[in-house]
Amino acid sequence: MQPAQALKRFEQFLRTRSLRMTNQRKEILQLAWATHAHFTAEDMFSWARARDASVSRATVYRTLSLLVEGRFLATIERGHGQTLYEHILGHRHHDHMLCLGCGRIIEFLSEEIERLQVEMAARHQFQIQRHTLSLEGLCARCHAQTAVPVS
Repeated sequence: MQPAQALKRFEQFLRTRSLRMTNQRKEILQLAWATHAHFTAEDMFSWARARDASVSRATVYRTLSLLVEGRFLATIERGHGQTLYEHILGHRHHDHMLCLGCGRIIEFLSEEIERLQVEMAARHQFQIQRHTLSLEGLCARCHAQTAVPVS
């Protein structure tokens, strides 16, 4: 999805909440759309402050919350209270593997996992609205660094 389309949809979403599109909200959405990396709220605060010194941390956190609520962004919980964000509107669903060693994030899609989720939901008469799957462990490089050589 193009940034202009996302902006228009965000304006419509804000109207349903009786909120208006401010320049700061617009800027935060544009910054989120400009990156394909996962980012923290503090990353966003830093980026937004670089463009507009008047942007407050509270505005960034509130806007990110609105973007998640409107399903423009998704969150990934990294543990220790750290939340990562990524823009998802117009992107295909995917899951994540999180390296506990270096912090690397590997995105993947498994049709088999998706099929099993649907099958399990049907078995339990459960209606899936959305889901996230994050696997935590060590990437190949970190695993190799922690492996104990056999003597």
